[in-house]
Order: sequence, then structure tokens, then C-alpha cells
Amino acid sequence: MTRASGRPYCAWASAFVVGWALACATPVGLVRRDAQSVHRDLTTNVLSAGRPSARTSQLLNRRDLSDLFRREPAVALAHLHSEVVEGGDTDLLPALAELSYLHARRGGRPWYLAAAVYAYAFLVQSDPNASPNALDPRYRLTADLYNLGLSAGLRSDDGEEVLLTSGARLLPFGSLDLAVDEAQFLWGGYRMDRFEPVAEFEVRGLRNRFRTPGLGAPLAASLAPSDTEDPPPGHEFIPMTTRVPATAFVMMPEVNRALRDGRVSGRLFLFTRDETVEAEIGEHRFPLEAEPSAALAAGLAESSFWALERQGFLSGDFGLEGYSGLTMFQPYFAGRVPVVFVHGTASSSARWANMINELSIAPEIHENFQFWFFQYNTGSPIAFSAGLLREALKDAVRTLDPEGRDPALRRMVVIGHSQGGLLTKLTVVDSGTEFWNLLSRAPIEELDLEPQTRAILERSLFFDPLPFVRRVIFIATPHRGSFAAERRLARFASGLVSLPSELIDAGVSFLDRDDDRVLLRSLDDLSSSVDNMTSDNGFLVSLAEQPIAEGVTAHSIIAVEGDGPPEEGNDGVVTFESARLDGVASEYVVRSGHSAQSHPMTIREVRRILGEHIDMLSR
Repeated sequence: MTRASGRPYCAWASAFVVGWALACATPVGLVRRDAQSVHRDLTTNVLSAGRPSARTSQLLNRRDLSDLFRREPAVALAHLHSEVVEGGDTDLLPALAELSYLHARRGGRPWYLAAAVYAYAFLVQSDPNASPNALDPRYRLTADLYNLGLSAGLRSDDGEEVLLTSGARLLPFGSLDLAVDEAQFLWGGYRMDRFEPVAEFEVRGLRNRFRTPGLGAPLAASLAPSDTEDPPPGHEFIPMTTRVPATAFVMMPEVNRALRDGRVSGRLFLFTRDETVEAEIGEHRFPLEAEPSAALAAGLAESSFWALERQGFLSGDFGLEGYSGLTMFQPYFAGRVPVVFVHGTASSSARWANMINELSIAPEIHENFQFWFFQYNTGSPIAFSAGLLREALKDAVRTLDPEGRDPALRRMVVIGHSQGGLLTKLTVVDSGTEFWNLLSRAPIEELDLEPQTRAILERSLFFDPLPFVRRVIFIATPHRGSFAAERRLARFASGLVSLPSELIDAGVSFLDRDDDRVLLRSLDDLSSSVDNMTSDNGFLVSLAEQPIAEGVTAHSIIAVEGDGPPEEGNDGVVTFESARLDGVASEYVVRSGHSAQSHPMTIREVRRILGEHIDMLSR
């Protein structure tokens, strides 16, 4: 047989062999696949893959509803709904929630709300003592369907926000009558008035995105002025660009009966994470879903802090009119210790974002501390900025607790990065006349000064320990100067800095005395912060020699690049030896560049130190 004539025979033989092999395969068996693929098939669901979970698919198959759901999903869902309301089979509720959410993409908002109602009915079943199987994936999926169904079902027509208003909402099997008390929208002296569904947003710029798992639609609430005649103390420290991590929760009493009647009553509760982390529903307690990272990112995206970084370095007057520099992103809470963050040169309070994101998620930190931030124009003389920091903290303590009833306010922690560490040190030293002596041979009491000039000089040159500061943390702080400040580019940048007008006015008034006891000869002798951070600067040399006040605990976090001996290294701006400080309770080296405030190990060390502070509070 020739090669050509053999081809039909070979084709026929191959087909026979394949057919014979298939005929011999058993109808039931196993097909080997990789474990990842099998796991994906077993755990996929409507939220992860846009198709029903394995358990819901099984339920449809057992009732011969799979084809019907593909062709007429509303009809199949009506069949399952009837089984629940007529037969009381609550085990069908998770599948109803998942399938309603899947159909909502075509059926619209009523089906999203139906998913939330079914999910709620399953999660708050009548027996509070029945312990659900913690490993049953239906509980987490059903909670997510409640949260996302609520968020999508209450969305505005343009999809940009969640509308928390009273009124009837259409359901596929009836209606949801929602009651909302807007008095609960008051927060920190403001009114929360626009609610973004943050679960639908990606977060950029933060190392980690934290979500507290629980029930409720996680939101980022915008602020608007309130009609409150007597706002709570401290509301003036909260910027309007703040986004509040909030959770919308709809309670539906007697939901199983309501499913039968087709009329569901709902009462909306709005919780904020700074006040509440769980909700009590009858005999049930549920943790609340929250998205603090997303809310933080939403607020910082619109913050004015970014503009202050460059302009605040170059201009001593930029953006500070009527602003003490102190900022809070949550209302004042009595009993929580303030942790004050002070940023470095050409920076802003926004640069603490990763640290705040990591610290605030820790329950022990969240329950015991409140975070404050000091913003200042970083080209100004360090002593001048430190005077503003001290005045801002004094004013805050007086405003928040005029009668001195909150001991937590008097156990304050101040954390400073880079130049901010030098400001921080000036909250806990007794300078005496050391800094004044750099400007004058005569005591200040002997000079005839204008009241405003005297006030500025006293605020900026005479320091005593603030009695309410009990712990300080220095991060990459140039106690003995920064070699970067002595570079030609830094000297050029220093020449571009314009000092605060009130400091210039005070300098003019001081020089007008024409007194030979005054050592300041011209306004050109007024130093910028860059000048202050050179190693031979008289102010810095004097500050480095001043000890931390008794009763204050200090810690150093020193950044060093590379893996060589720390003692021989630097962070690109400050040497190890310059960042060291005698008498500290702890010294920690982090392998990082100068922006060490965002480094994971720096954050971990700060958390450890704050844990020590909590222990101190309990003693």
C-alpha cells in the first residue's frame, strides 16, 4: 500500500481508537487539575466572579431552576421567595440574596435592596443562641451582600453618592419604608451631608488598605456647616475637607413577617467609627463594617496640606491667617490621650498618612488616643515655629478642658520628624535665657519694647516645659545639624525664604532701639530654619545641650541608609551621631532614608512606644 493510499486508513484508525477510549471512560470520575483552579471554582461567588457560588448553584440544580434563572431570573427568584415565605425555609435566604444581587445588574435598584433584605433576614434569624459555623462561607458572603446591596440600592441616580433619606423604596416583592433621623448626622459641630460608597473606590498612596469587617454600608461622609448654636469644643480644629469613616445600617424589625406581607419597615442608623465599632440589634451584637483607609484617602485628596509644603517653606505668611496650625481629623474625646504629630521641612501633616493609617486600625490605639497635627511654615526660624506650636497646644488644652477635668489631656505625646523633632524638643526643655543671650546682652526686662514685639520675642526665645507633655518621640531629628543644610543648594533655597511679617515687624522694632547691647545688627541676621540646622548655628548648639525635662520620657528613632555600621551612617540628610540624644528611654535604628516617618519599622516602633504609654496610664 502506498503512502497516499494509507492516509484514509490511518484517519479511520485514529478515530476508532479515540472513540473506543471515550466509550471506555466511566460516566462519573475525577479529572486531575491544579489545586488553585479547583479552589477557585469551589469558592467563587457573585462578588468575586459575577456568577453564583457553588452552594447557590447546587440549590438551583436541586430545584431544577438553573435554566429558568438563566432565561427568566425574576420568575426563578419568585419561586424561591415563595418557598421562604410559605415554607419558612430560611436556608434559602443566602441564595436569594446572592441571586438577587446578580440579577440587580439588569433588574436595577429594587433587586439590590432585595439582596440586602434577604441577607439581613438570614443574619438576624430569631434564635440569637444559635452559633453559626464560623467556617461556613455563606455568613461572610451574606454580610457582604447586605453591605453592598444596601449601598447600591440607596445610590443616587448618577451613582456618585448614597442617599440616606426617609421614604418608600420599591422592592421586587413590595416596598421598603425607610425612616431616617437626620439628627444623627451631626458630627463634631458639623453636619455630614454627602456620603460616598467607598467600597467602590481604589485607594492610592497608602501602603495598606484597611477594612474592618462587619455589617453596614461603609461610607466616607463629607462635612457641611451645622445650624448648631453651641458646637462642641474643638470643632474649629477640624478642617472641612475631612472625610468621616461612617457606616449606614438599616434595621428591619420582624423581617420574616415583613417578607410575607411584602412591606418591610426599615430604620436607618448612621455610625461613625470614632464613636462606635459595633451595633446591637435586639439580642444580637454585630461589628460594623468600616473603611478608615478609604475615608482618610478621600479627605487627603482634597486637603490644602499639599499646597502648604512648597509655599509654606518659601513664605512665612502663606496660608496661616486665622489658623493656629493645629488640626484634628476627629472630634475631641475626653479620656483619650492626644498624640501630636509635627512634620519636617518642606513637608506637611499629610506626610503622616501611612503612620495614621496603620496606627488607627489597632484597637488599643484607637480606644486610648486621639491624633492631632501641627502645620507650620517650615522656612521660618525654628524657635519662632516652636513658639507657635506651644501656643497652639496651650490654647487647645484651655479650649477643650477649661476646668481641668480630663487627665488624658495632660498626658500628651508629641512626635516630631526632622525639623519637627526640634520643635518637639522645645516643648520639653527649660531654655532659660540661652536663646535670648544670642540677641542681647541686656535682660529683656530692661528693654523698652512695644507690647507686640515683647510678646513675639518671649514666645520665640524663652521656653519652659509644657506641663501636659509627658512623652516625646524624635524621628530622624538633626539635634546637631544636618549636613544637607550646609550644601550650596540648601543655602540657595534659604535665600528664597521670606520670613513671617510679624517676625519682620518685631525685628524692625527691636533694631529701632539703636542700643549697643542688642547683638542683632540687621534683619539679614534673622535666620531661616535652614540656617538654624547648620552644625555651627548658635541656636542649634544651645538647644542640643539642653536636657529633656524631668518627668518626660523621650525616645529616638534614627534612620540610617544601607547595611553598614549605624554609627558611621546617615539617612541622606542627617548623620547617626547628629540624630542621637543622651538620656532617652529607647533608641531604635531603622534602615531607611530621611523620610522614615512612613517606614513600616518606624511605625511599628511608634506603636510599641504608645503601648508603653498605655501601660503608664493604667498605673
